[in-house]
Amino acid sequence: NLKAGYTFMFGHPGKKLLFMGQDFGQLREWSEARELDWYLLGEENHQKLQQYVSDLLHIYRKYPALYGADNDPSAFEWINTNDGDRSIFSFVRKSPTKRNNLLFVMNFTPVERSDYRVGLPKKKNYKLIMDQNGMLEEPVLYAAEKKECDNRKFSFEYPLAPYGVGIFLY
Repeated sequence: NLKAGYTFMFGHPGKKLLFMGQDFGQLREWSEARELDWYLLGEENHQKLQQYVSDLLHIYRKYPALYGADNDPSAFEWINTNDGDRSIFSFVRKSPTKRNNLLFVMNFTPVERSDYRVGLPKKKNYKLIMDQNGMLEEPVLYAAEKKECDNRKFSFEYPLAPYGVGIFLY
């Protein structure tokens, strides 16, 4: 499943490069000798990946936290990089205005974590705006609880699907 990897790539600092066909899951390396494998878009999984990447691009353009301070180390903060046993990572991207920051949570395994708890940088409400299925029409609100997790004073529980992701606005 590519969605957790794509989400990590889009969320992590640095300029983004989507090369020929990566937006719909081209299966073979690009070559100038032939066109892209557009026929793949006739398959549901490739259509879903293309829509997912489109949703990521929409979020990238909408929230300056993802591009406004790429060269500022204080605009990126790991929440959890030590969960190698479960291959779950989380981090925050901070906006130059300190508003509309984003929390990313990604599960790189096929194992569901229905009671996953993630540490939070602040006691606030967090809006889930995108998951592994794409952008949500109605964001889901998660309230910070005073419960330590990831060396943070506050956290919330989030049901993390297999290869699941969560992008939260706060």
